[in-house]
Amino acid sequence: MESIVRENRDHNRFELQINEEEFALAYYRIEDGNVALIHTEVPFQYAGEGLGKKLAAGVFNLLRESNRKALVKCGFMGRYVARHPELLDLVEG
Repeated sequence: MESIVRENRDHNRFELQINEEEFALAYYRIEDGNVALIHTEVPFQYAGEGLGKKLAAGVFNLLRESNRKALVKCGFMGRYVARHPELLDLVEG
């Protein structure tokens, strides 16, 4: 399993590839120049394996590298940021 999170701008999502056909996904839209994180999905059969955490960490790493801010509208991402206060500088609002 690949553990690199990539941004797919054509589909407005961040992707963590699980196997050849499945991905953990974090969907976004651009609002006022910020990346609004709106929904996170991990295939049910992989629940509890930490893929959501790997996805979230990768998303925030990409945001930091690209000097962008997040609007956190997704409950999962909000809980992740609450547990990682070192990410608060990446959150707008």
